[in-house]
Amino acid sequence: MRTLEGNAPEAKSPAAPTSESEFVLPPLPTDAIIVVPLRNAVLFPAAISPIAVGRTSSIAAVREAARLGSRVAFVLQRDPARGEVTGSDLYAVGTVGQIVRMAPAGDKGLHLLVHGQERARLVEYLAGWPFLVARVEIPAVEEAIPSAGPEVEARFLQLKEQATEALRLLPNVPDEYTEAVQSIDGPGPLCDTVANLLDIPNTEKQDVLETFDLRPRLDKVLELLGARVQVLRLSKDIGDKARKEFDERQREHVLREQLRQIHKELGDENLSDVEELGTRLDEAGMPEETLKQTKKEYQRLTRMGEASPESSMVRTYLELMAELPWKLEEESPIDIAAARRILDEDHYGLDKIKRRILEFLAVRKLNPGGKSPILCFVGPPGVGKTSLGHSIARATGRPFQRVALGGTHDEAEIRGHRRTYIGSMPGNVIQAIRRAGSRRAVLMLDEIDKLGAGGFHGDPASAMLEVLDPEQNVKFRDNYLGVDFDLSHMMFIATANSLDTIPGPLQDRMEIISLPGYTEDEKLEIASRYLVRRQLEANGLTPEQAQVTRDALRSITREYTREAGVRNLEREIGSVLRSAAMSIAEGTLASVSIDSPQVPVILGAPKFENETALRTAVPGVATGLAWTPFGGDILFIEASKTPGSGKLILTGQLGDVMKESAQAAVTLAKGVVGDSLEKIDLHIHVPAGATPKDGPSAGVAIFVALVSLLTDRPVRPDLAMTGEISLRGLVLPIGGVKEKLLAALRAGITTVMLPRRNQKDLEDVPANAKERLEVIWMDRVEDAVWHALDETTGRRAVA
Repeated sequence: MRTLEGNAPEAKSPAAPTSESEFVLPPLPTDAIIVVPLRNAVLFPAAISPIAVGRTSSIAAVREAARLGSRVAFVLQRDPARGEVTGSDLYAVGTVGQIVRMAPAGDKGLHLLVHGQERARLVEYLAGWPFLVARVEIPAVEEAIPSAGPEVEARFLQLKEQATEALRLLPNVPDEYTEAVQSIDGPGPLCDTVANLLDIPNTEKQDVLETFDLRPRLDKVLELLGARVQVLRLSKDIGDKARKEFDERQREHVLREQLRQIHKELGDENLSDVEELGTRLDEAGMPEETLKQTKKEYQRLTRMGEASPESSMVRTYLELMAELPWKLEEESPIDIAAARRILDEDHYGLDKIKRRILEFLAVRKLNPGGKSPILCFVGPPGVGKTSLGHSIARATGRPFQRVALGGTHDEAEIRGHRRTYIGSMPGNVIQAIRRAGSRRAVLMLDEIDKLGAGGFHGDPASAMLEVLDPEQNVKFRDNYLGVDFDLSHMMFIATANSLDTIPGPLQDRMEIISLPGYTEDEKLEIASRYLVRRQLEANGLTPEQAQVTRDALRSITREYTREAGVRNLEREIGSVLRSAAMSIAEGTLASVSIDSPQVPVILGAPKFENETALRTAVPGVATGLAWTPFGGDILFIEASKTPGSGKLILTGQLGDVMKESAQAAVTLAKGVVGDSLEKIDLHIHVPAGATPKDGPSAGVAIFVALVSLLTDRPVRPDLAMTGEISLRGLVLPIGGVKEKLLAALRAGITTVMLPRRNQKDLEDVPANAKERLEVIWMDRVEDAVWHALDETTGRRAVA
């Protein structure tokens, strides 16, 4: 073990300029040395490297070392992003070196050229200087071959051979580099020189620097250099193959150009690929009129030269015409029993929808030539609209293609562009048929309610009328094709979240099938049958490694999701299983069984809770039910009164319909309560004011909230209501009953009040949902007040 005494270099570095204003620093102990941290570099012994310093403390350290002519310890810091560092932020081993040259860089920084000399272990950091100073130890290492033994010598020769090969594989490396490596005699200097030149992370270089023993150090560098040589060999092989293929392609191009010139001199320019295209057009099975027009374009192609700018456009058009499925292939027989089994395998519940699909398939089986109705699945996100299309395609044995219509604002995306400019192409419908390769494919028109409105680029919704009308799509004309194409044998299925944005004529072309959402029990069955299995596969787990109990699924459904579909439910199940995958991957557990107590630990605090009791604990608050494009939802109506002049204040971004309902509710409340409201101002507020709200179903809830406020009686916390009112006190029917009842169940509501004229809509509600809900039917607003505010049990119009 050597200290720093007697180890100073003979040649001194150039001293840094000093000024009289500088304060005098205490002298350094004999076994201490100035330390300069390095962000992104590792200095090795025997290496000469440029280093840039910019930190205030590092600049002061360099200037003091230059003034004293002393050596410096250069040490890598653990976190390169850290600014000013302390001793704990540095590695324990660095390199003692000499500053050879120093030059200013910019306003404050310095450029250094340093020469690494010896490894050093930093033992203790000392205080009292404006930069890092540490006591160091320089262990003695064996660097010479004779004293190291034959095993070290063998590794030394192998390292020199691999380093020479690596330099030979690198492009544009001068011969002097190879000669310099061959001239290194000691294994230690060679080892450090190779490690310094390797393109590896600084952490691996630091590992080599911290290896004082020569033999393990040689092994590490040999392993790193061997991997690099393998990469260089592979890169060279790939480059050689690429050059060979390029040379072959260039030769083929020259030969083809020569052949073209020979054909041109002989007057025979019709090459074989053009003739092959003509044969494909003859065999495509086009109608007579279509084939006649296509042949005209083909004759134009044969007469124009390849250099003509129109040649590529005509050729692209003819290639499309040859690829389109003009022939009507035989329809595979429809097996209704197999279709029923496939639908049951892919989807749980949805009995009404499945029955309609099976009816549709049965009619197709009995009358294959009949006109197909256009089915439109309408429902909130995540209820399985798109996956139903996949199941129908699988059940009928037809190809499946999907056309995303969301945000389509250009009519040409439906009808295609005219072939009058470069870049024209057919519409999305023809492109999907081309991909499917069949005129009997299942074509899903996804998000048809989000078609862009008409503008400068036409109205895409109007263009869809021709596609979906069975009377018109027999001769659908795409602008790019310029000929009729028969779409009558296609099976079109549309999806939408809401019917409000679909124009009436377009709705008239489709048969609307509603998918309102799932009950809690249905979600549990879907999760246990499909979602858990799918997320196990997605996260690389097997059923033996991870299990999610039914209680855990119920907890996730109730406390972490409140949606009509199951998309967020699947995301939460995926989060739970990822936690299990991490434990199994770390090796801490061989298998994981997740029960309800573990769910809050993994997913955090529950996202949803039953807030109806808290909200309706004071008079003037009623719980309503609303319909949205994303499913049903609960709606709190809040009312308050203040002294005033009889004004009515409405807040919460209410639409015109809800404002009119509020006016009617105030008028009815005056008659029911019997009090004069001329000296008070009423304020009706619907929380979540950033969300616009409108619809003809909040009248009863507003009326009950007003009566609760004026009579100082709170509304039952387990009760929600929906319905519109008239000035005569009648409760009018509303829509979206199923969605609203499912939303009430998700919110923990046990009793709902509905207009009596909506009794027929209760047939669409699942049986298990009806069993868990008490339904009270209303004829007049007095029924709502009696059941919502009175605590007496009395007579009730209960279903």
